[in-house]
Amino acid sequence: MTQARFKIVFNGELMPEVALETAKDNLARLFKSDRTRINSLFSGSTIAIKRDLQESEADQYLAALHRAGAKARKEPDLVASLSLVDTEDHRAAGSADEAASPRTMTCPKCGHQQTKAVECSACGIIIEKFIARQAMLTDAATTNAPSTARDSANAPYATPQAAVGEALPAFAELNVFSIDGRIGRLRYLAWSLVLMFAATGVMGVVAIAANISEVLGGILSVAVLIGMLVVSVQIGAQRLHDIGWSGWLLLLNIVPIVNSLFWLLMLAAPGSQGANRFGPPPPANSTAVKILAGLFLALLVGSLLALFLGGFAMLGLALSGMDLSALGTPGT
Repeated sequence: MTQARFKIVFNGELMPEVALETAKDNLARLFKSDRTRINSLFSGSTIAIKRDLQESEADQYLAALHRAGAKARKEPDLVASLSLVDTEDHRAAGSADEAASPRTMTCPKCGHQQTKAVECSACGIIIEKFIARQAMLTDAATTNAPSTARDSANAPYATPQAAVGEALPAFAELNVFSIDGRIGRLRYLAWSLVLMFAATGVMGVVAIAANISEVLGGILSVAVLIGMLVVSVQIGAQRLHDIGWSGWLLLLNIVPIVNSLFWLLMLAAPGSQGANRFGPPPPANSTAVKILAGLFLALLVGSLLALFLGGFAMLGLALSGMDLSALGTPGT
């Protein structure tokens, strides 16, 4: 008995809570393909991504596509199992049904149901030639990469060059000096604290240079400020990427009042679970990251508390001065 074969079909439906752009980015990485070919998967029509698979192979493809966000499904591949040769096994298996109804087949091109014949009565193709052509295209796509691009005009979606079962990276690589990638809340605090310490040390050197030459000190001060701004934008963009937001939102920091609220939102908003359109999630926080983040929060709370107490003390002195003036001079 011939082993059942399966195909993977997709009609553009997404897995729950997966954004369209995220799914497209994941599929582009998974297939190692460009976005133009990936967009063709979301045309609204049902497309067979992979055919003639064993059940275990089909399950592997299906799991990889589900992880990427594409709600594909596994179906029996009637084209792969279709045979026009009437063997003894086929006759023995179908003898019980032949008396009740004539033998039927499904056209591998248009899906038309009809009595078994050499050609399809609906679209007119010669079935054996069509099956041979499809098999040739599939073999060429898997063994010869240039032929995939050449045959793409003959098929709605050619077999991807990369293995679909290939797993995405579990974690993103960390790079402070880049606007690409993702970092979580604690790592954002830790990197910000290190940047502050580094800037403080460099400004000490700049102060010494300023005592020697005011011009040199001014040039170095501007260079340090520009460097701090660039690195701040880089780690800020990576923090926004972890939330799933564009780094261009950092422009809100130039808006008064809004900038303070937006900074607090960057500290409080959790990152996306799993991969998003900016890549895989960041690795787990190390002990050093946790210590530095805690130190940053301690300094922040201490500064706010000192500011509050200082303002309260100044308010008390102001009220005390008003009370003394209200008493007037003696004898009045």
